[in-house]
Amino acid sequence: MPRRTATMLASTLILIALLCAGVLIKVPYAEMSPGPTVNTLGDVEGDPVLRITGHKTYKTSGNLNMTTVRVTGADYSMNLVEAVSGWLGHDSVVVPHDTLYPDGKTEEESTQENAEEFSQSQESAKVAALKELNIPVTSHVVVSSVVKDSPAQGKLHAGDVIKNVDGSAVEKPEDVAKLVTKRKPGQDVTFTVIPAKTAAAAEKAGKEPEGTEKVTLTTVKAPKEDRAIVGIQAGTDHTFPFDIDIKLADVGGPSAGLMFSLGILDKLTPGQLTGGKFIAGTGTIDDDGKVGPIGGITMKLVGARDAGARYFLTPDENCESAAADTPDGLTLIRVKNIDDAKKSLDKLRAGDTAGLPSCSAG
Repeated sequence: MPRRTATMLASTLILIALLCAGVLIKVPYAEMSPGPTVNTLGDVEGDPVLRITGHKTYKTSGNLNMTTVRVTGADYSMNLVEAVSGWLGHDSVVVPHDTLYPDGKTEEESTQENAEEFSQSQESAKVAALKELNIPVTSHVVVSSVVKDSPAQGKLHAGDVIKNVDGSAVEKPEDVAKLVTKRKPGQDVTFTVIPAKTAAAAEKAGKEPEGTEKVTLTTVKAPKEDRAIVGIQAGTDHTFPFDIDIKLADVGGPSAGLMFSLGILDKLTPGQLTGGKFIAGTGTIDDDGKVGPIGGITMKLVGARDAGARYFLTPDENCESAAADTPDGLTLIRVKNIDDAKKSLDKLRAGDTAGLPSCSAG
C-alpha cells in the first residue's frame, strides 16, 4: 500500500475513533437554544392568548411577542461531540448542567417550579397593567403552600387569608416570616385568618371576605437555621374587578410578565400600542410594574429576530449582555418598568426612534 494511502487511511481511522469516543464520552453540560415566540395579542390554536371579559376592550394590531428558550432536560446527558458543536455554533449556548438544574434538581421539580413562576408572573402582569391604568385591584396576603408534616399542616390551608400574626397586622407576604421569627422555636404563635373557602366565596360574589378565625401553632426550629418557623409559604392573592384570562400551555418561568402586561394594556386602551409594528421582548414584572432581568437573553434575541421582530424590549439589567451580541436588524430598547415600555412604544408609534432608550455594550 502506498505510503500516502496508508497515512490517509490511518488518519481516517483515528478520526472515526475520536468521533466514536466523543459520542460515548458524557460531559456535565446542558444546551440552551432559541424557543418559540408567541404574540400576546394573537391566538394560539384558535384561542386568544389574552381574553378579557367584563370590561370594554379595543382592537389591536401588530405584535407584542413574548420569547422563550429551549433547554435540554435534566436527565439528558450531553456527549462531547454535542458540547463542542454547541460551543462552536452561534444559535445555541452550552452551559454547566448545574446552571440550569442546581442542587441535583430533577426535570419534574424544575417543571413544577417553572409552572408556579409562570402562574405568579401572570398575576403580577395583570396587577401591573391595571395599576398603570389606575384601575383598583384588591390584594390579600394568603397562605400559598403548607409544608408536609409541619406545625401548620391540617390547621392552615392554601388560600387562607392572613390578617395578622400575634395581633400585628400583615401587609406584605414577608411580614409573616418577620413576625413568626420574633418567637423562639417551641413557642406558640397565633394567626388570625379568613378561611380559604370563605375567601373564595366572597371573591366569587365580588365582596370583601369577612369572618376570621384564630389558629395557634407551636413553632419549630428551621432546618440548618436557628429561627422559628411554622411551615407555610406566604404569598399575595388578588381580586380583580373583571376577568383577565391568560391561556398559554407548555411555557414556564416568570420572563413573560412584561409582554403580558403590555398586551393587557393594549386591549384595555383605545388606539394601537404597537402602531402595527412587530415588537418582541422579555422581562419579569412585579405588582408595581418594575421589570426584572431574565436568563438566556441572547437566545431570546435570536428567536425574536427569526420570528420577524424589528424591536426588542430589553430589561435594563440584561442590556449590556444583549448589546454585546445583537442579531442584525434588531433594535434593542432599554426598559426599567412598564411605564418605560409604554412611553417607548408611544415614541416608536410616532416615529421618534432617535428618542428611544437604547442598550450599549460595556
